[in-house]
Amino acid sequence: MTQKSVEILIGKLASDEELRERFRRNRREALRAARQEGLELTPLEIEALAATEAEAFDRMAGALDPRLRKASLKATRPKVAGKAGEGA
Repeated sequence: MTQKSVEILIGKLASDEELRERFRRNRREALRAARQEGLELTPLEIEALAATEAEAFDRMAGALDPRLRKASLKATRPKVAGKAGEGA
């Protein structure tokens, strides 16, 4: 059951901007909240997810069709200057 929970959480991190932001600010708290919402995660899975760079989920989200992303009423984060594809 926990592999399914890991897959669900990775999907949520890829498609939910607000969850990604919480993960960026405090990974362990975001993972603790996911467990409280019913996702079964082992201590090893929590360690592995916490060690994953948050930008990996940002890149995954950028590759998703916008129709697959969860809508957010919050303003989006400003783009960081110097990222690939900017300024040209």
